[in-house]
Amino acid sequence: MLTTIHHKGFIYQTDLNQPIDISIPLEEGLETVNCFYAPPMETNPVIAGDFVGSTAQGGLLNFLNVKLNPHGNGTHTECVGHIAKEKYTINQLLKKFHFLCKLVSVFPVKQNNGDRVITRARMEEIFSPNDATAIVIRTLPNDTLKLKTNYSGSNPVYVHHEAIEYLVDCGVEHLLIDLPSVDREEDGGKLLAHKAFWKYPQAPRENCTISELIFVPSEIKDGLYLLNIQIASFEIDVSPSKPILYELNKL
Repeated sequence: MLTTIHHKGFIYQTDLNQPIDISIPLEEGLETVNCFYAPPMETNPVIAGDFVGSTAQGGLLNFLNVKLNPHGNGTHTECVGHIAKEKYTINQLLKKFHFLCKLVSVFPVKQNNGDRVITRARMEEIFSPNDATAIVIRTLPNDTLKLKTNYSGSNPVYVHHEAIEYLVDCGVEHLLIDLPSVDREEDGGKLLAHKAFWKYPQAPRENCTISELIFVPSEIKDGLYLLNIQIASFEIDVSPSKPILYELNKL
């Protein structure tokens, strides 16, 4: 299925039958990505009288309760409600699901305190104003360990708030990254990067989202893509999500 996209005076074509899934799958009982000491995802069959909601346990069908923490158990998309005192929900704020995005790869910079940070200078090298309204950031080095890393207590790479401010000034409304958070794991509650992205509380950017714990395979080249962000209709600040890229060919 081919579709044509007009963007900034150029015409692109993409094949919707060739999706590139950049979400991390969750599977109970297996080593999988985790952060912020969240308990792992778990499922339990509904049991009511003689009914058992598990074919493995002799039931007629699978009818499972699922328990997870979207922020800590895998790929997720969050809205300003993640940090706001007011109630904002991802289902109410994310109303468009297709965007032009730029995939970029970046090495973090090691700071004097040992932190590894994505800096504004790095972002200025690889992203320009009005490149796209969405950015997908792949940190380097990149390998499949990102599919099963437990980041809790490891002080992973994060994004400097000045780099976020630069992306906002460039017109970015949707930021996707393969890290557990854009902010430092322990920052004393400052949340500088989150606040800079959503301009909270001064002027909340209600239509903007951050997706974390994605994974972009190394063979996928940097460049412009069509992005589709898929979420569940949760009336909370976040949803497990399935971001999909589609390669664009300029006509």
